[in-house]
Amino acid sequence: MQLILISGLSGSGKSIALRMLEDSGFYCIDNLPASLLTSVVEQVRPFGYDHVAISVDTRSAAALGALPAALDTLRASGDDVRVLFLDAQTDTLIRRFSETRRRHPLSGCALTIPESVAQERQMLGDVAELGHRIDTSDLSANQLRRYVRTFVSLDIGSLVLIIQSFGFKHGVPLDADFVFDTRCLPNPYYDPELRPMTGRDAPVAAFLAAEPQVGQMEDDIAGLIERWLPAFRLDNRNYLTVAIGCTGGQHRSVYLGERLAARLRQGEQTVLVRHRELDEA
Repeated sequence: MQLILISGLSGSGKSIALRMLEDSGFYCIDNLPASLLTSVVEQVRPFGYDHVAISVDTRSAAALGALPAALDTLRASGDDVRVLFLDAQTDTLIRRFSETRRRHPLSGCALTIPESVAQERQMLGDVAELGHRIDTSDLSANQLRRYVRTFVSLDIGSLVLIIQSFGFKHGVPLDADFVFDTRCLPNPYYDPELRPMTGRDAPVAAFLAAEPQVGQMEDDIAGLIERWLPAFRLDNRNYLTVAIGCTGGQHRSVYLGERLAARLRQGEQTVLVRHRELDEA
């Protein structure tokens, strides 16, 4: 069985992810207490469901402590168990609740929405470390669906390395394990002919490739990642996200993201590339 466990903060897009999986043929269960996870999986197994998605979050907060043991039990039985944790910046979550006029699940405890988000983030802190995190702050619904679809289709027999470019002016990704700042490098933005292009375009790539500092930055980042990947594998990490940032997330970070991905694909790990500011376009 392939089991996708979805968790995360309220308003981060869990419903979108679960509906996408349901449309893809998964048998989906929303808001299941973690203490019932193994028994429910065993109940549906005889019916031939080999793709199951289950949402677990703070609506069943008292049972969250049982989640790690339940995941270990299911993995020991040979199931392909993956945990997807959705997160978002606090101001983004507050805006989403304001726009939809939905009540936060914890607001019944006489908490404001900012207080509810802060408490929920603390309650889910340990769960966030169990799987792959996606920061949905700047993602459209279509982007999130694509990211989840990719996550489901991955071969996770080896560590999955995600190279993500972003623009600092739009915020640092919450799901990053490493963040590298490339704003000190020469900027193609100031060339009127290169400004409308991105780091994927040949003229921008040629501009940056001609700058020695850019090559040095690439070597330093790649060297650090290559040096420490074995340690992350020994720590049983399935996912590692490396975020490369420049000012707008269009030129330098995109170019270096593509270069690093091509270089790091030569190893044992699976490498994905995401360009946060370009993906929607």
